[in-house]
Amino acid sequence: MNTKLRLTILSFLQFFIWGSWLITIGAYWFQTKQWSGAQFGAIFSTMGIASIFMPSLMGIVADKYINAEKLYGILHILGGITLCTIPLVTDPGTFFWVILLNMIFYMPTLSLSIAVSYSVLKREGLDVVKDYPPIRVWGTIGFIVAMWTVSLLGFEKTAGQFYVAAGAAFALGLYSFTLPKCPPQSSNTSSQGLMEILGLKSFALLRDRKMAVFFLFALLLGAALQLTNAYGDTFLHDLKQTEVYPPLPLVSDFTSFLQLLGQLLSHPSDTLHILAARYPAIIMSISQISETLFILAIPFFLRRFGIKQVMLFSMIAWVLRFGLFAYGNLDNSLWMIILSCIVYGMAFDFFNISGSLFVETQTQPSIRASAQGLFMMMTNGFGAVLGSSLSGLIIQQYFTDANGVKDWPSIWLTFAGYSLAIAVLFIFIFKHKHTTVPAEETQPEGLLSVNQA
Repeated sequence: MNTKLRLTILSFLQFFIWGSWLITIGAYWFQTKQWSGAQFGAIFSTMGIASIFMPSLMGIVADKYINAEKLYGILHILGGITLCTIPLVTDPGTFFWVILLNMIFYMPTLSLSIAVSYSVLKREGLDVVKDYPPIRVWGTIGFIVAMWTVSLLGFEKTAGQFYVAAGAAFALGLYSFTLPKCPPQSSNTSSQGLMEILGLKSFALLRDRKMAVFFLFALLLGAALQLTNAYGDTFLHDLKQTEVYPPLPLVSDFTSFLQLLGQLLSHPSDTLHILAARYPAIIMSISQISETLFILAIPFFLRRFGIKQVMLFSMIAWVLRFGLFAYGNLDNSLWMIILSCIVYGMAFDFFNISGSLFVETQTQPSIRASAQGLFMMMTNGFGAVLGSSLSGLIIQQYFTDANGVKDWPSIWLTFAGYSLAIAVLFIFIFKHKHTTVPAEETQPEGLLSVNQA
């Protein structure tokens, strides 16, 4: 099999696993289990907790003790086993620990997938800069396909989503053992201190005021990154007005697919409304489709406006993302929800990729890899933990009534206000002058360390 095709399958399945449940777990939690919002915030903090320490630890194991592709496969198989146990959980406390265990297995595979891909491409004499990005795009496609699969099968509110994810995890785990060998590099760490071994030497960057301010905003904006992943799908489920539209059949085979297509075509003016009411995850997948498009626009915006302005655009886009959700509905304002999903591409990509480029061009080559790890730790680690935990508590305390009904407009406006405050502070506090970055200083490896779909 062609090397690029083999790595494309790896990338596709890597994010298919995540896309199978990340967006729809909220519907399972709130709609089916009817557990509290405060406890749900803790669930989404698990990926942040795992991101703080697991990628570094598994990186050491792959560097010194075991082939990267084998470790990668073992982690996915263990993750698949954990996913199969989730439907058996009957209380939110146990659910937290099971999801945390799953994240402990899954989060290090994000960086290991890149390590394996780089190793294989270089061994084949291929250009990582040229050949890896088209492979990575299939990860986002896998995420989208997973969302559509779960939604069309009617698993958004059921435990079926975890079995879909587990099946993909087992498949990828076994598939990993067929990949070309990526042996340990036998790097000698015996003379290094604990800080260097764990990749924490980059914390010295915080002594520089500009870098300290940048990482602070990375943490604050990281708190917003998972909010719509956590609450977007259940928000659309709460907005359902199914009595307005004809019932739709579940897609279980080709015949039922034709029946669904026929009903959609018989109500062409209401097609989007019907899809939003019955298959919210499909509407939410517009966000991931938008990501793939905005990535292509980043080079132009960076050349024209500079990194600071592009990151500011991201913050403004977050304000729009939440604000449009606040006023959108499934009837006459569905366009606001769709536009919010389109804006998400700018909100997510412009900060993560331009922020990674900023780190790449502002740090010494000897610590660039660990500096990128620090950036990921601030956004996907500490930021995600902060945002997930506090948002759950705030929603439960201030925006949920005695019957469990949530005041979604106020929730989204609160998030929008938070993002606006960050944007205003960023303008005045973060000092950086736009200069043209020489091509040789822009190392694409930094861009490729951003590991979300």
